Amino acid sequence: ATVSFLIALAHLPIANVSAVLQALPLAVTMGAALFFGEGVGWRRWLAIAVGFAGVLIIVRPGFEGFSAYSLLALASVGCCAVRDLATKRIPQAIPTMLVSTATALAMTILGALLLPPMGGWTPMTAKATALLALAAVLVLIGYQFIIMAMRSGDISFIAPFRYTALLWSIVLGLVIFGDIPDLPMIVGAAIIIASGLYALYRERVVGRRQPAAESAGPDMAPDGI
Repeated sequence: ATVSFLIALAHLPIANVSAVLQALPLAVTMGAALFFGEGVGWRRWLAIAVGFAGVLIIVRPGFEGFSAYSLLALASVGCCAVRDLATKRIPQAIPTMLVSTATALAMTILGALLLPPMGGWTPMTAKATALLALAAVLVLIGYQFIIMAMRSGDISFIAPFRYTALLWSIVLGLVIFGDIPDLPMIVGAAIIIASGLYALYRERVVGRRQPAAESAGPDMAPDGI
């Protein structure tokens, strides 16, 4: 998930990649229904279908605005959904820090193995090293905070805040990279978010204590970024 996300991010506007990632709760809900036997009514199935239609609007397969790297962002969603479904099965007795440490260790080993096939080591400037260090610290803080919130807070209240990631991505892309979202991206993102929020609303209506879409993993983003 992390590798596909980073490759997509290097070639696409950050807002586009973030918009595709907003489909993760819908993907987790679908996976929980298919593999864990969790009950999903026709309304939520409809929300899932509409949400993925929004993804297609952003990816635009077969149209002029299509980029093959959009498929990598979609692959990242699929991998994250598998990760989140696996995370849901981890016993609560296992400490959060152990999960985070195992994730960091796995990413370190994978990163070392991928160095040769992805061009080898490139000497980094002081500025690049400082930015990488800052990103690493912020990722650690972000992961710990969201895990703490998901484990101790009201999940149904916390879950919708994940969609603010898209707003941050649009603002950062505009201010830092000068990326202006086009109309299909905005329309597709709006459809995905509306579908996701409706699915979460339906989860609350049916009265399940901790639905899959709300308990999905520690964060929206792939591990290690």
